[in-house]
Amino acid sequence: MPLNTWSENIMIAELSDEPMFSEDMDGLLQRLEEAVKSEESIPNVVVDLKSVATVNSSNLGALLKLRTTLGQNDRRLLICSITDGVWTALLATGLDRVFAFSENVTTALATLQMET
Repeated sequence: MPLNTWSENIMIAELSDEPMFSEDMDGLLQRLEEAVKSEESIPNVVVDLKSVATVNSSNLGALLKLRTTLGQNDRRLLICSITDGVWTALLATGLDRVFAFSENVTTALATLQMET
């Protein structure tokens, strides 16, 4: 997974369609959980979905778990570059009201940097 550390407080995860989506999310969640266990500071996360055409229930569950993990550690999740297929799934499940969104990575980074 292209996982880029933008700064000490911000990480960018560029996700792809299945089967890589699940593998990449598992890796990201494991990395964050290990940081929590070792009492390291965890970053805010920007999830870039520009390469994801659709999502399934497992993908949505992983995003919810990521949001919960970050929220429990006073960190934010911003999802950006959402395709029509992903947006349709978010609307159908009501998750469009749960997640925070940004138009693109640049805007998401600016939003997070202004908050810190």
